Amino acid sequence: MNRYLKVLKRFWMAAIAAELEYRTNFVLALISSTANFLGSLFGLFLFYRTGYTFPGWSWEEAIVVLGLFTILLGFAATFLSPNLNRIVRHVQEGTLDFILLKPISSQFWLSARTLSPWGFPDIIVGTAMVLYAGTRLGLAWQNYLFGIVPVLCGLASLYSIWFVLGATSVWFVKIYNVTEVLRALLEAGRYPIIAYPAAYRVFFTFVFPIAFLTTIPAETILGRADISWIAGAIVLPVALLFASHVFWKFALRFYTSASS
Repeated sequence: MNRYLKVLKRFWMAAIAAELEYRTNFVLALISSTANFLGSLFGLFLFYRTGYTFPGWSWEEAIVVLGLFTILLGFAATFLSPNLNRIVRHVQEGTLDFILLKPISSQFWLSARTLSPWGFPDIIVGTAMVLYAGTRLGLAWQNYLFGIVPVLCGLASLYSIWFVLGATSVWFVKIYNVTEVLRALLEAGRYPIIAYPAAYRVFFTFVFPIAFLTTIPAETILGRADISWIAGAIVLPVALLFASHVFWKFALRFYTSASS
């Protein structure tokens, strides 16, 4: 474990050093995050301005969901996109050969080799939204503490799904469109799951678990989540992480390397 932590530290220090050569990008990323936040807030406002509310969700409670969604986007932009989208290129160019020869887990290398600090503004803005809404709702610090585990579990679930999709490049090579479909599906997490028709709620809960990424963590923070859903939110990422590891090992059986 210590060896992996040391490797991770070196990976991220090198990535941040390289990215900070373009410091203006942070300002642009912050402006972009603010613009996205205002656009998302305006979209939510269009629902509530006429007195309509998502059943069981007040304006401030819906903002908690939107804040968690923004954090999710920041996490994806910081850790997932810079790494997992490159799996396709490694397969195409044959550089996956060199990764497989390294004395560390290839899944770890592909998942943590770099990061993009330009996703941090989304994380900051999303956290500020959750804290603002929580203050308006009178939430105690315990609410946020209880919500940390479901939030982290949601991030782990998203990583696992994204990695599995990236691993399919061993067979299909060009899967950029698949990741774009994933991004489009993630947009459903912008609002509470109750906002969608029943059939969509089933799909976003049991097929593509969007509900476990934003709605259930938000309900946990608000102190009204059912214990069975919280348990499901914890079990799901464990199962998905295991499945992603098994699937990657399975996919490597069909990787024939660049020299084959």
